[in-house]
Amino acid sequence: MKSAILSVGTELLFGQITNTNTVFLSQKLNLLGFDVMYHYTVGDNPRRLEEIIKLAFQDCDLILTTGGLGPTQDDLTKEIACRTLGDELVLHEASMKRLERNFRQMNRPMTENNRKQAYMPSRAVVFENDQGTAPGFALEKDGKTIICMPGPPREMTAMFENKVMPYLEEQSESTIYYRMIRMFGIGESMLETRLLPLIDGQTDPTLATYAKEGECCLRIASKRPSRAEAKAAVDSMLEKARRLIGEYIYSCDDEELVCVVAKKLMERKLTLSSAESCTGGMFSAAVTGISGISQVFDRALVTYSNEAKMQELGVKKETLEAYGAVSEETAREMAEGLRRVSGSDVCISVTGIAGPEGGSLEKPVGLVYIGACYQGKTYCRKVQTRNVSRNWNRNYAVLSMLDVINRLISD
Repeated sequence: MKSAILSVGTELLFGQITNTNTVFLSQKLNLLGFDVMYHYTVGDNPRRLEEIIKLAFQDCDLILTTGGLGPTQDDLTKEIACRTLGDELVLHEASMKRLERNFRQMNRPMTENNRKQAYMPSRAVVFENDQGTAPGFALEKDGKTIICMPGPPREMTAMFENKVMPYLEEQSESTIYYRMIRMFGIGESMLETRLLPLIDGQTDPTLATYAKEGECCLRIASKRPSRAEAKAAVDSMLEKARRLIGEYIYSCDDEELVCVVAKKLMERKLTLSSAESCTGGMFSAAVTGISGISQVFDRALVTYSNEAKMQELGVKKETLEAYGAVSEETAREMAEGLRRVSGSDVCISVTGIAGPEGGSLEKPVGLVYIGACYQGKTYCRKVQTRNVSRNWNRNYAVLSMLDVINRLISD
């Protein structure tokens, strides 16, 4: 089904708010098998809003709108959508009761203009707003459907996932099943090249590759009469893909790499400590963002200077003088020193050149060495990224550290 996303709000046109809703909805609709043909943004102007809705319906069967459902005079999305699809607004008793209850619970008076939010198109399927006051709705006429949701991302995402997505799935005559495969260590062009035997001539299931900030993703989707048939088709294709790219896969369930690593550490009861130089604590921040990680995460040291590396980790002065702070030898001694002071099962270290300054022909920006101690052995991985930016280089170093741990504890 062809679809469009319509964002409503003059503040979006002024650049006062970043439009994250469109990104979220595009991803979700594509995963559900809907073709997103257009993104529109329009201000709080009723004439232009009506023109855009009519324009989008010329080529699309489904429009998703965000914004313009609130209590103020410039919140007109509902009114314009209702008029465009030939309906009238009527009081929705359940929404009014919910609205009044919300204000009582907040111990605030409900001003008269708030009643506006409880009026819905007479033919609408109404979606409760569990995160705010303005309900959403779906309205259909002659095979065209408009779904209107609130603008605040917290309200919109909850409504879409809990109310709108089930509604869209029910409207479909077929069932769409998909899996999102996540990989590290392979670029999108190489991923597609490896998968060409499966991609060429594909019909169902379909394969789509995506690049994601240092990683790659593969979506395998199937549309069949039943979920069981679609799932069987996807699982069969996944096994074929594994034979071609299995060495790079770290999740078949759209999990972040840090979540995969944290789960394995906790399941295996393996303790972890880290020593960071160029990433300056980004690795430990990512790991400690996982609930329950205190079961296994022991300590994190940021040894940015050479003096800190020597004092905290016992890196030899001779090593630093002979090979430099950014070297395999230093990364190894950092990990081994961390093992001595922490006694953790897994000790990971990183040292590198984040840039944009500090690089040389011998040691360019983006060069990183990752040391690791596990089961009595010391390992080191050299990583050389293209110099995108300081932040990108550091983020990629963190992902590389997680990848090293994942491979070590999975063997």
